[in-house]
Amino acid sequence: MGGVATLRRRIGRGCAEEVGRIQLNTAFIEKEEPQKSPFRDGTMEISLGQWLLILFLVVVPLLYEWSATFKYFCKMGFYNGYILFLAVLVIPVCALRGRNVENMKIIRSMMLHVKYLYGIKIDVRGTENFNIKEPYVVVSNHQSSLDLLGMMEVLPDRCVPIAKKELMYMGTVGLACWLGGIIFINRKKTDDAISVMSEAAHTMLREDVRVWVFPEGTRNHSGSMLPFKRGAFHLAVQAQVPVIPIVMSSYRDFYSKKERRFATGRCTVQVLPPMATRGLSADDVPALTDRVRQAMLVAFEGLSGELGAPQ
Repeated sequence: MGGVATLRRRIGRGCAEEVGRIQLNTAFIEKEEPQKSPFRDGTMEISLGQWLLILFLVVVPLLYEWSATFKYFCKMGFYNGYILFLAVLVIPVCALRGRNVENMKIIRSMMLHVKYLYGIKIDVRGTENFNIKEPYVVVSNHQSSLDLLGMMEVLPDRCVPIAKKELMYMGTVGLACWLGGIIFINRKKTDDAISVMSEAAHTMLREDVRVWVFPEGTRNHSGSMLPFKRGAFHLAVQAQVPVIPIVMSSYRDFYSKKERRFATGRCTVQVLPPMATRGLSADDVPALTDRVRQAMLVAFEGLSGELGAPQ
């Protein structure tokens, strides 16, 4: 009997201890904060970041449709950013060949689709005027960075632009241009520019290279043409190669930096007949410059008038 009583007391103490542990655990659980639910009263709670994202996704498309200025900055921002992105893609391919004018074919092929992203239709005329076997100097009017689209549309084989030296330091774009064989000049130092032009003349003849120059020297948004600088024409006369003028019609029916306007539209690029320089000397450069500019101005006004661009 004594053993049974002892056993009962031990069982009783064990049960009491177990009950105590259960009560402690229950109390601890009750003290814990309930997990927060994303739902409260049947609705979902949204964080500040989510609200900002929703606001961005709603407001940006509305501004893009309602504000021509906002659309202009969006399009130009994407244009410049996309060019940087394309440069990243093209650099490894061009690097396999090193600095070489043949890389301009790769750069051109990467750029040809950009006009479709912006709904710009480019009509090209007069490409038969490129059918000459000797090197030549291309001169073209310069309206904006969109000229790159027209240039890539008609860029002849083994043709490289002459660009300001600052472009070489513009990150991936500068490296891609260098690999494409683009000729850089320091416009602030006349002696350096003359030296580069003289070297370019020898390169044209030695390596059968064509050169593309914007003789206005800077972008012109006036709807006409600035006076031409004579460097390109001195280059052509020194090398005794033809000058081929190329005219891009006014962009004003779809693009205006001053008005912050960038829509879809059309552009015409016309290649004019080559102008010979054989037998000309440095004294003939001013007259040659004026003659080329006048021919280009007449073509520019005619092409722009066809498209209804205000002059």
